[in-house]
Amino acid sequence: MTRPAMSEGRTAHIAWRLHRPADHTADADDTANAGSTGAPPALLLLHGFTDSAACWEPVVPALTGIGGIGGMGGIGGVGGIVATDARGHGDSGLPDGPVGPERHAADQALVLDDLGVTEPVVVIGHSMGALTALTLAATRPELVAALVLEDPPPYGMGAGPRGVPSWLADLRSLDLPGRLAYAREHHPAWSEAELPPWALSKEQIDPRYCERPGTALDPLHDLAPDVRCDTLLVYGDADLGGMVADADADTFRKAAAGTVTTVRVPGAGHNVRRDTTGAYLRAVHAFLDDVRSRPPR
Repeated sequence: MTRPAMSEGRTAHIAWRLHRPADHTADADDTANAGSTGAPPALLLLHGFTDSAACWEPVVPALTGIGGIGGMGGIGGVGGIVATDARGHGDSGLPDGPVGPERHAADQALVLDDLGVTEPVVVIGHSMGALTALTLAATRPELVAALVLEDPPPYGMGAGPRGVPSWLADLRSLDLPGRLAYAREHHPAWSEAELPPWALSKEQIDPRYCERPGTALDPLHDLAPDVRCDTLLVYGDADLGGMVADADADTFRKAAAGTVTTVRVPGAGHNVRRDTTGAYLRAVHAFLDDVRSRPPR
């Protein structure tokens, strides 16, 4: 599989990585639309808490060049894929003020505007990133063509300062080889490509992020009636660490204004795409193929 070409950039405090098909060459129209980055991206990837944009790179080749969705923009076409570092994560800065889905969604809207996006994009998010994606779809529906939500915390991130979790403090106390060894021991199903970006991201997160107040919003439940786009909710088994239960998936499916597809992946926990990469990608491709086959709304 050919790996897409990657460039890096920054919009205000948010760092991002733009992946393009390896054979794509920016032309004059591309440059006019999105400065030096070429054509606007068609797919936005949002990572989970303590991860970074780099954590998506193992699956980026499988998501590139999937095709377009009717008249609602493409999925990984010539515009490619943009993956962002959430505020306080990766190489992004941490502005003053609270954190949470609303602030993160506003950050993503800023990036999409800066990259010249004029048609809605497909947004794929994991955990915290899935809450951000859901919030973006509910508050800025004109920006989102379809959603893929990977095991979002069903009751949000909680309100008020939380403090650095003990598990994160323990990981940050290890050096990089130690974190790699930890991942190999505790996540034997993960591919080797998943380990370095995961391990590095744990030292990149700004610990002050964990001290910032959040919001009490429960996006999976509270925002469902405002989500009008097609949505895939993919989740794992609760006894393996998955956060979404079948009852949560059913509640969301019934409450959402748009069509919701729910897929529980046996053998996966909270990290569905890492635990069962093949099953995750099959679910994503099948969902996007189905959405693409429908007439534009």
